[in-house]
Amino acid sequence: MPWSFTIGSIAGTAIRIHLTFLLFLIWIGVGQAMSGGVAAGWSAVLFVSLLFGCVVLHEFGHILAARRYGIRTPVVTLYPIGGVASLERLPEKPAQELVVALAGPAVNIAIAAVLVLGLGATLDTGDLSRLQEPGQERLAARLLVANVFLAVFNMIPAFPMDGGRVLRALLAMRLGAVKATRVAATIGQALAVALGFAGFFGNPILIFIAIFVYMAAGAEDEAVAFRSATAGATVADAMVTDYASLPLTATVADAVESLLRTTQEEFPVVDGWGRPAGILTRPDLIVALRDKGEGAAILDVMAPPSDPLHASEPLGKAMEVLQASGRLAMSVVDANGRLVGLLTSANVAEMMMVRAARPDFQFRRRG
Repeated sequence: MPWSFTIGSIAGTAIRIHLTFLLFLIWIGVGQAMSGGVAAGWSAVLFVSLLFGCVVLHEFGHILAARRYGIRTPVVTLYPIGGVASLERLPEKPAQELVVALAGPAVNIAIAAVLVLGLGATLDTGDLSRLQEPGQERLAARLLVANVFLAVFNMIPAFPMDGGRVLRALLAMRLGAVKATRVAATIGQALAVALGFAGFFGNPILIFIAIFVYMAAGAEDEAVAFRSATAGATVADAMVTDYASLPLTATVADAVESLLRTTQEEFPVVDGWGRPAGILTRPDLIVALRDKGEGAAILDVMAPPSDPLHASEPLGKAMEVLQASGRLAMSVVDANGRLVGLLTSANVAEMMMVRAARPDFQFRRRG
């Protein structure tokens, strides 16, 4: 995740802090120090740090529940508005997702119970308005109120909050994952609009939260639709087979001709056995034409190839590799390592549109 760094690891899960969280912590500390003195600033930082410690425990509630179903969580990242546990996959059954979603708020309730029983804290709703005030007095009571608030707030039925996942799990028991996600995402976006509208007449931070919730709900809907559309599909189902490649003996002039007669952004370079030997992108080609001339050898201007995809790989996993690479296309090879196609985001999007129109459409296997 950009702009984040690892501060430690617990049971195989790396804990990362986003830069915006540190800026938020500094903003809270400096603001309180300016209004109440240095001691007040440090007190505010202590409270916020303890509060986000509770957020980490909340996320580990999800993580431990997910492990019951064989789902690992490599990373949990802290943001100013909370934590995000990056599960390697979603639970397969709605009942499992329900358990995983409820585990987080259950941890906050457990923390609140410990504060009541162990430290004698009392639930005073007046402390809710004093969460960011200086002073360490009634710290346990403020943490108690904060944890109850976190549990309740996270049960709002909007992605990425736990309530949105609970709602999706309950709906999926009757509607299926795709329709349930669409309904839950729509409800979440409607609540985000209402939250943003309220922010214009109250706390401006609500507008920021509303934007985040609206975008997260849409992203969740798209992600589930993608997983559904690509379920059971392989790279061979979605790869481009009508493409131009360049031999190792080609020149920049040959590449320019291919550029002008195709719409490709990247051209695979193959050796005499048809195996990927390099890649030539359009920007690199233009630079080579300008600096080295049309007679320059492709061998001198191409970039080394990335690890190719295999035609038999699951499409969903291959798309994760493509997106992580930051490239527009990746080479696809057969069992003998010969180039048989290109995988592009545009072609996968077209395949998804076909499956959305005709879910029963049978793709002819290639490669």
